[in-house]
Amino acid sequence: MAVARRELQAPMMKVLLVSTYELGRQPFGLASPAAWLGQRGAQVWCNDVAVEPFDDGAAASADLVCFYVPMHTATRLAAPLIERVRVINPRARICCYGLYAPVNELYLRSLGADVIIGGEFEQGIADLLGEPAEGQRSLTSFARQRFVTPDRSSLPPLELYARVSTKGQEVVTGYTEGSRGCKHLCRHCPIVPVYNGTFRVVQRDVVLMDIEQQVAKGAGHITFGDPDFFNAPGHAEAIVTELHNRWPELTYDVTVKVEHLLKHRKRVGTLAATGCLFVTSAVESVDDRVLERLDKGHTRADFIAAVSLLEELGLVLNPTFVAFTPWTSMAGYRDLLEVVRDLGIIDNVSPVQLAIRLLIVRGSRLLDLPEVRDLVEPFDDQRLVFPWKHPAPEIDELCRQVQPVVGETKGNRRTLFQKVCALAGAPFEDEPRPSITVPYLTEPWYC
Repeated sequence: MAVARRELQAPMMKVLLVSTYELGRQPFGLASPAAWLGQRGAQVWCNDVAVEPFDDGAAASADLVCFYVPMHTATRLAAPLIERVRVINPRARICCYGLYAPVNELYLRSLGADVIIGGEFEQGIADLLGEPAEGQRSLTSFARQRFVTPDRSSLPPLELYARVSTKGQEVVTGYTEGSRGCKHLCRHCPIVPVYNGTFRVVQRDVVLMDIEQQVAKGAGHITFGDPDFFNAPGHAEAIVTELHNRWPELTYDVTVKVEHLLKHRKRVGTLAATGCLFVTSAVESVDDRVLERLDKGHTRADFIAAVSLLEELGLVLNPTFVAFTPWTSMAGYRDLLEVVRDLGIIDNVSPVQLAIRLLIVRGSRLLDLPEVRDLVEPFDDQRLVFPWKHPAPEIDELCRQVQPVVGETKGNRRTLFQKVCALAGAPFEDEPRPSITVPYLTEPWYC
């Protein structure tokens, strides 16, 4: 009878989870659904194409192939692989999940995707195991999930990913998430078209267990990938307090909005006291008119106050910018450079931040602005954006000139900053000196 029961069991479903790019991080977006699928009895492979070749063999034998598309670059890199899977394994069901899946559904379906999942995706992916492997399906869920500890066993080792550079050393870095979505509605943010002001937390015990398993694998630093770590400030503070209690030497970094840094000053003090090395904040601009159009919720003065606050606490601010927008002027770009210089944060700014150009994606709240609707060209499925040209051609030309400079591998941040100043005609009166050693991740920030 035992033999008969084994013969009647359904064959184990084979699932391949694919990530193409996640800012140099070992993807939580693969490890988390891998755990859910494993609990349902699936045989799961994780394939992170950012650090290893695409696994044609696994794709050819898989019943279900799921592509994680959390951002613009990841989606564009996934496109040819989706088509590749459709050719080498026509019977496989193909799923795309993550922020960029629902907003690019038509394009992804044209490539061969059968299932599109947005929002909280683990439950939706796990449920595919019990469905017939046919037909198209779309799902965007904001359900409050009970997470399980991510399964990182089939992911490449942490040593292959970006590290944190601090005090002249590069430290193996892990990655986890304490929350998803965001309760804010910044017009340019790709989170908003999907979550629309909703956010969900990952339970504290799951976050800490995920950190524990990465520390056991050699991580000396953890990056929290929450869009805003202080969307749930009490939840965040409890996590880092316990982190520091368990692993006093472990450092970490977080992302926090400027307005939250100022609103939660005491909690920022907790970050400083529990091993936080630096705080990333999407400053975007120092022009109040641009900040208002982006609906950022902070002003130029707020940004300057945040720099001062973090300096007082001994924390490093890692600001990110959208340097080139339809409202950028030559004077405005020079002003950005001068503010960075005058605040003494040249070494805090990754050079690529001086070349970032505004992306207008499908569903963007920027399209609520008549001036933007009048500016953009028809949506480009290949580039996944609404193309736009600056009303002043010299601004687009400056952007083209700056991009190769910030991509140079030789020269420190101060040297590259000086080159950008020369291109923009901005004064650079800084006294010659070596760059200050500030902690930073070895993978530049892209989207």
